Amino acid sequence: MSKNLLYAGVDFGTSGCRLVLIDANKIQVYSQQVHYRDPDKQSPAIWWGALSHLLIACPQDFKESLQSIAIDGTSGTLLLTDKKGEPSSITLLYNDVRASDEVAKIASIAPLESGAQGSSSTLARFMWLLKNTPNKNHTNVLHQADWVMGKLSGKFGHSDENNCLKLGYDVIKKQWPDWFEDLSIPLSLLPSVHPPGRKIATIDKQVAELFNLPSDLCIVTGTTDSIAAFIATGARKVGEAVTSLGSTLVIKFISNTPLFAPEQGIYSHRLGDNWLIGGASNSGGAVLLKYFTPQQLSQMTPLLNPETLTGLDYYPLSKQGERFPFADPHKKARLKPRPDSDVVYFQAMLEGIAEIESQAYQCLAELGAPELSAVYSVGGGSKNKAWTQIRKNKLNVALITPNNTEAAYGAALLALQGVTK
Repeated sequence: MSKNLLYAGVDFGTSGCRLVLIDANKIQVYSQQVHYRDPDKQSPAIWWGALSHLLIACPQDFKESLQSIAIDGTSGTLLLTDKKGEPSSITLLYNDVRASDEVAKIASIAPLESGAQGSSSTLARFMWLLKNTPNKNHTNVLHQADWVMGKLSGKFGHSDENNCLKLGYDVIKKQWPDWFEDLSIPLSLLPSVHPPGRKIATIDKQVAELFNLPSDLCIVTGTTDSIAAFIATGARKVGEAVTSLGSTLVIKFISNTPLFAPEQGIYSHRLGDNWLIGGASNSGGAVLLKYFTPQQLSQMTPLLNPETLTGLDYYPLSKQGERFPFADPHKKARLKPRPDSDVVYFQAMLEGIAEIESQAYQCLAELGAPELSAVYSVGGGSKNKAWTQIRKNKLNVALITPNNTEAAYGAALLALQGVTK
C-alpha cells in the first residue's frame, strides 16, 4: 500500500489526456496517458471517456492516497451546457476560427488590452454559439477544464482566471467587464472565476464510487495547458522566464506588474501574487523544417560552431507576418544570401531565431518588465546544445533545462497547492 499522500493533475492537451500523480515533495510517482483517435473531433464524451480510462487504470493503492485533483485544458475550447452540465451546444475547439464576425464586433467595442481581442478570442466563440444554438436551455458557458472539473464535483459554473482571460474576464479588477452590456452578453451564463490552485469542492459521491476514489477528494481549480506546462518547469521567481522552442518561439516571463501591448501580441495572466507576461513569434522550428528534414538537422547539429558567428543577418519566417516582438502582418522572411554550406545556412537560421528571442526580452524590458535573471528552455529546440550556446551568448543569462515540462505535472502542483497553501 502507498503511504504517501498524493495529488493528481490531469492535462487535456491537443492530442490526448495525461494523468500525473505527485507526492508532497513534488516528486512524480505515476504517469499515464491516452491519445484521441481523432484530435480534430473532440467532445465532452470523449474527454470523460479518456479520463475514465485513466482513473480506472490507476493503481488502487495510489487512488486511496489521493488528496486532491486539478485539471488543465486547451485554452479557448468552449461549450454551452444546461444546469446539469449536459452539453446544449456543439464544442468549439481552441483552433476554431468560424467566429470571424464576432471577432470584428468585439474589436469595435472591447478595450485593446482585453484578452478577448483577436482571432483566438474565446468570447467570440461564446457569441457564435449563442447565435447559432438558439432556443436551448443554456445555463453555463464552460471551458474544457471547467466542464471536466464540474463533472468530477457535480458542481458546474466554476472556472479559473487563466482560462477566462480570452473570455473577456478583467484580471486587473477581478470581474467581468461592464462593456459586456454593449455585446448583450448574458451574464447569468458566465462562470464564477477563481485563482488557479483553489479548492472549490469535493468529489461527487457517485463519481467517487464509480472510480473507487476517496469520498473527500478535493477538486481544485486548474489552468490552461500552456500555463500548466510553465508551472511544471519550476520557474517561480520574478525575473525568471520560459522560452519554448517549438514550431514557433513562445516566451513567458514572471513579472511583479502586468503588461498589455496588444499591438505587439503581449498580454498578462495573473499567476499567484505575480503576473505571467509574454507573447509568441511566428519564427521558430517550423522554418527549419521548411528547408531541411529532421534527419538533415540531426546530422548537421554536431558540425555547428556556436562560438564563430556566421555574420548573416537573417529573420527566419515560414510565411509572411510577425506577431512578437513587433506586430507586422506584412513582415517577410530574410533568409538571403544563402551560403554554399548547408551547415552555415542552418546555423545562420538558429542565430536569427536567437536574435528574435533576444529582441523579445528587450521589448518586454522596454515596456517595464523586471530584469531578466534566468531562462528555462523547453521544446524540441532546447535539446540542441549548439543552439543553446548561441542563445546564451546573446541573452547573457543562465539557461536552465527544467526537470519536468509536462502540463499534467503542473496541474498536479496546483492540486497540491490547493490543499496545502
